[in-house]
Amino acid sequence: MNMSFLQELFSSITQRDALQRKFGNKNKKGSYDHRDLEAACDELLHSDGEAASIVLASRALDIYQSLGDDDKRAFFDALAKNFSADPDKIDRAYRVYKSDRSNKHLADLFEVTEPLRQEVLRRLNLAQGATYELVRMRQDFLALMKEHKDFESINADFVHLFASWFNRGFLVLKRIDWTTPASILEKIIRYEAVHKIQGWDDLRRRLDNRDRRCFGFFHPAIGDEPLIFVEVALTKGIPDRIQPILADDHYDIDAPQLADSASFFGISNCQVGLRGISFGNFLIKQVVQELKYELPNLKNFVTLSPLPMFRSWLEKTYHPDSGLLTPEAQSILAHLDNPEWASNEELANRLNEVIRPLAARYLLKERNANNQPINPVARFHLGNGAELHRINWLGDVSTNGMKQSAGLMVNYLYVLENIERNNEKYTANGEIVCSPSVRELSKLGRKLFQGELEK
Repeated sequence: MNMSFLQELFSSITQRDALQRKFGNKNKKGSYDHRDLEAACDELLHSDGEAASIVLASRALDIYQSLGDDDKRAFFDALAKNFSADPDKIDRAYRVYKSDRSNKHLADLFEVTEPLRQEVLRRLNLAQGATYELVRMRQDFLALMKEHKDFESINADFVHLFASWFNRGFLVLKRIDWTTPASILEKIIRYEAVHKIQGWDDLRRRLDNRDRRCFGFFHPAIGDEPLIFVEVALTKGIPDRIQPILADDHYDIDAPQLADSASFFGISNCQVGLRGISFGNFLIKQVVQELKYELPNLKNFVTLSPLPMFRSWLEKTYHPDSGLLTPEAQSILAHLDNPEWASNEELANRLNEVIRPLAARYLLKERNANNQPINPVARFHLGNGAELHRINWLGDVSTNGMKQSAGLMVNYLYVLENIERNNEKYTANGEIVCSPSVRELSKLGRKLFQGELEK
């Protein structure tokens, strides 16, 4: 029997099934409810044989796609209540293990503690194209269940499985340039989350082979859907402002070999359903290696990063009624209410003397309950082993940059031989590696507080 022929035939059938589910069910919304999906998942759990399981998985996903939000919520509720681990089985397995702590009994205990919904998700993943559909299912879940803390266990199951399915061994790094298929380029425009791409001309400038690079991670199971991508500017020196990089007449480098710095100015996670699955650390490290190989003259690998939420934190924390800052510092900060302050050189200079030192204190000292920086971009790069290198005044004077970051941008420096050491210091002790200039700024920031009120 020609097994290759059978495999191709089986693949064509499942691909046809996926297309039918994708394009043939647009008018079926309301034909099913959550109970139909629960029954389909239960049948899938008790199915024997791969072929039957694939058919049942396809049917279950077909039903899910037809559901409205209320039925999806009810389905997730059923996942939490009806597809969890069996407490009685856990108790029995634990008693056996406690009496005989053998590896076999430990394996038995481990097996019964796994929620049934994990096996449901695994079996749903048998259908053609199911991996991406499950990513979209988690996107629905995050939106619909964000107010329900009781469903953290379901989220943990998604994260557990996705961390395995999307581990580094399965990820494919691709260079994205103007010859990349248009279907992918359209997604790059849509998914860019840091500095919005203003159409095809803007995209072409960002992919200019002379002084730009763009790389993305892809996964074989979801085709041309990027997971994450990074935009890189090749520059002379470490950049301190984003507007020249985004301008039509951006840095004029006659050849990439003249650049000494690779600046990561936009890192965008593309799939909401994969939130919490870390790709960025792998991406940055591999891109640094790719660039070092292509352009050995590059000396600096840095980000030009926003400081989201800094201005709102500044205005909330150092409200005049708080009494935390010296009267002089507080009176200077009051000028932030003037929408034209950035174009007034005198005001800008006075604000610079207060805001940058406070930003250094914010990045180095303000921590969440897990003893990590409260700023998400800082957590990302410091957790990846970067150094907090420089805080740039008026680095982003766009409307969004002024609103979110008071115009500040930050350079995080990646030095390959220091990444692991920096990461160890950060994860073990919460220590943030920073440059002398940032440390000095932080000391200046301390003087802006009123005595013992300073943290």
